[in-house]
Parts: sequence; structure tokens; C-alpha cells
Amino acid sequence: MGTTSDIGGGGRSGGGDGTRTGSFKYMAASVQTSLYRNGKVATRRNKDGTDAGWDGTDLEVRDMPVRDARRMVAAAQPTLFRNGFEVRPNTLATPDLDFLNHDQVVRNYYPQCTEIVKQASGARFVAAFDHNVRSAAGKKSKRRIEGGQEVQGPAHVVHGDYTLTSAPQRLRDLTNPPGANDTLATVLAEGQSLLDAGEIERVLDGGRYAIINVWRNIADEPVVTHPLALCDAVSVRPEDLVVFEIHYHDRIGENYFAKHRDGHQWYFYPDLTRDEALLIKQWDSSGELARSNGAHPDTVTSEVPCTFSFHSAFEDPTTPEDAPERWSIEVRCIALYD
Repeated sequence: MGTTSDIGGGGRSGGGDGTRTGSFKYMAASVQTSLYRNGKVATRRNKDGTDAGWDGTDLEVRDMPVRDARRMVAAAQPTLFRNGFEVRPNTLATPDLDFLNHDQVVRNYYPQCTEIVKQASGARFVAAFDHNVRSAAGKKSKRRIEGGQEVQGPAHVVHGDYTLTSAPQRLRDLTNPPGANDTLATVLAEGQSLLDAGEIERVLDGGRYAIINVWRNIADEPVVTHPLALCDAVSVRPEDLVVFEIHYHDRIGENYFAKHRDGHQWYFYPDLTRDEALLIKQWDSSGELARSNGAHPDTVTSEVPCTFSFHSAFEDPTTPEDAPERWSIEVRCIALYD
């Protein structure tokens, strides 16, 4: 059974095109595929939002090729719409922002993220609602964000952040005043909510919404250790999915973990800099999997957006032993469309 201490990774170098062979932690083949909650796979988190125990996480390590997305020709570059991820350069409007200060991030960085997502997605409305800072060293030392929660470790397990159940539920949650563990509790007035309940019900009744993460290196040096890999959404199938329950002190969230399949296509952007924003689609209600409640057609046309992208940190075998530690932030944004 997996634990927080054994979610690590490894790998070895690959070909001259920049492809690496990385080790990924998948759910074991014996674990039951699930599109909806069944109580078999879960974690519990304390009031600080930190992992405090795992159940049913039977993991297995699989080596997979990881392509260098930077070396792909322009016409083949991954896009947020079809593949579930893309990089946007020159996006940090406040270079001296302190990402380890909760108030600065929520008040000054959240608006930057909403503008990045709005431009990339074409949504009519975007709002940032949550964030995590990740670092293996920060996790080990129990480093705390000033005015916020503890730093989390890089996630070395293949996953997607939302499910058929938790994506619409998260929208409904955001129509309520924030709870004690919500990052917006410090900026919204008492009794105020981020989203209007009536509008959200209309969106959920046939409209389109998406949840998109803005992932960024927050160190001065480019990312070398624990780089993030993204799985092309087109290569994901419903039978790959396993619901992973997240029991907070005041609610239950859900992720999808992944079972291994040879067809998964993995990519990464080496040496991500502080000025680049890596956008990761966590859910799109117009995606084929979302619209069909888990069915997947034999072919997916270019006119239909993907639903989400699996992602995971992995170990790059070419990383020097004295490479600087990765420090990153991910801000979650909700996007509403006409």
C-alpha cells in the first residue's frame, strides 16, 4: 500500500530528441477502475490541508518515455484546448512578488493568473480560488507560507485534480462563503462568496466551464529537480481512471488517479523559468469524457476540447546531484464561457 513517504520516482536518459525515460507511479492494475466514489481509495487531510494518512493507494512503478515538448515543431505544439496543457512565456507581471507570502499571492498574483487563463482559454469570466506551493525541501523542513498553509511536496503520482462528481461540486462550493481552509477566506468579506449561485446553476445546466491551473517555477533558477510531466489528454481512456477521495475536515473532494496504459503519451518542458506559465486543464465540462459521463468515442475530433490532463512529477536521471531545489506554485482558476 502506498504512503506519502514512498511517492517518489526515478528514470533514465533517452534519445537525442530530448526524450527521457521516466518512472511514474500508477495505481496497480488490480485496483478497480472507478468513475464515481466507492470509498476504496482515499487520503485524509488535517485542518492545515496537509496529508494525514492514505487508504487503498496500491501503487506500481512504470517506466514511460517523456518527450521534450520544447523540441516539437510549432504546428505540433500541445495546446490547452486539445491536449490539456501549454506553456505561455513572459507572463510574470510582478517579478519581485513573494510567493511565500499568502496575502501577496492572493491579492497580487491571483489577478495575473486570471488574465493569463482568460487570454489562453477565451473564457468570458475567470477567477482564481486556490493555490499550493510545492518543494521537497520545504515539505521536509515543514516550511510554512507566511499567513497560509504548509509547503507541500511535489506530487509523484499520476493524477487529475477533478472528477465527474467533484468538478461541478467545486463550482457549487465556490457559491458559498469560504471555509477556514480556503485561501480566499482572508480577502472576501464576511458572508461573501466568489461565485453567484444562480449563475452557476445555469452554467451547470448546459453551459460550459473549465478549471485550469497556472503552474509556475518560483525560484530564480530554472526547474531541474522533480520536473512536471503532462499526459496528452487524447491518450487517456475511461478505463484508466480510479477515484481518489480527499477527506478534508469540512468536505470531501475527489481526484482521479491513473492505471497504467502503454498508450499514454507523456511530455515535459525542461528548464521552466520563473517567467513562464504552464497551464494545465483540470476539467472542461465540454470535453467528451465529461459530456458523456465517462464514455469515450473511438475517435475525437479537433473541434471537441479535451476534458483534462493527467500530470505527475518525475525524476530526471540527467539531473546533477547539486541541482537547485524545485520551488513551484499552482493556482487553480475557474473559467466560465458564453
